[in-house]
Amino acid sequence: MDHRRTRIAIALVFAVHGTVSGSFAARLLSIKEGLEVGSGLLGAALMAQALGAFVAMSMASRLIHRFGAKGALRVSMVAWPLALPLPALMPNIYTFAAAMFIMGAAAGTSTITTNAQAVVVEHEVGRSIMTGLHGMWSVGNLVGAGLGALAIRADLDPRVHFAALAVVALGLAQLSCSVLPADVPVADAAPPPPRFAIPAKAIVAIGLVGFCSSFIEGASHNWTSIYIKEITGSTAAVAALGYTAFVAAMAAARLVGDLVVRRVGPVATVRTGASLAALGALTVTLATHPAVGVIGFVLIGGGAAVTIPLAAAAGGRVGATPAQGVAGVMTITFTAGLIAPTTIGGIADATSMRVSFALVCAVAVTMAVLATALGRRRAPEVVKAA
Repeated sequence: MDHRRTRIAIALVFAVHGTVSGSFAARLLSIKEGLEVGSGLLGAALMAQALGAFVAMSMASRLIHRFGAKGALRVSMVAWPLALPLPALMPNIYTFAAAMFIMGAAAGTSTITTNAQAVVVEHEVGRSIMTGLHGMWSVGNLVGAGLGALAIRADLDPRVHFAALAVVALGLAQLSCSVLPADVPVADAAPPPPRFAIPAKAIVAIGLVGFCSSFIEGASHNWTSIYIKEITGSTAAVAALGYTAFVAAMAAARLVGDLVVRRVGPVATVRTGASLAALGALTVTLATHPAVGVIGFVLIGGGAAVTIPLAAAAGGRVGATPAQGVAGVMTITFTAGLIAPTTIGGIADATSMRVSFALVCAVAVTMAVLATALGRRRAPEVVKAA
């Protein structure tokens, strides 16, 4: 097997996934203005995305069981790009919420399948590559954010922007998937995993660390542009570039993350990152100038960057199977990321957005405390199906 070709293919899948996500986040302000709704109502509508993702994530391991990691990935990477234009096509906040449910389901499924396939590739390669792959997701996210900033400058309608990107992303994803190793589906050899199972304690402990990081990322991904524009008084273009800086910091941290982890270990790496994220959130909370806000979001992005890939890799090691372990950890982890926008919007509507990011600071401190779970190495516990 050509390991270099395989690594490039799975890295490109991660990058495409990130590009779709980054493009949506960069244009969320445009969609908000088109819907003419406040932050609280927008946050409530984004809750539908969390619900869709939770439903899909809870069943993703069954999809992998039936079709194998590669087959499930191909299906999910059709759904994810095609879901991108839907929210921008909706005429009101209610249909927007329905579109966000569909987009959340596509996001949840594709998140599990990309990480499950990464575990397969990592096993074939024989060394850790997960943090670097998430770095490629961030590079893609940066590309998507940059395209969003350019689209705003060109006054390009989000519907046109998203439709064009969906076609390109779909083609690149399917081309990359064709190169990946085909694992053998186990549908005929073993019973399918339960639709819902009480997670093992090790999975819960790892998932809670990822939960904190995903909350921090989710809050920042969806509210960076809005915060910089509305709280610090920047232009829309500067706000979009602020989001780009946030994603660039995440990408840089993840691309060097494997080297840091090999040197100091996952626990120290996550604790140091959590401290930077807490400092960044405090900076954002106190910012009165766009430049200060951007610096704060850069610290948040760089600080929280490596936790999720480390949690995914740890879940793959302690689960009953790699796919189930990844699915368990990622369900806990990414549910937080999808709930975060709603929480931030609700708190902002009730108090202020500054108070919302004070909560982000507290979550970062909690992540530092819980980081010990990533250093555990033990066999998975037997779980009971609900």
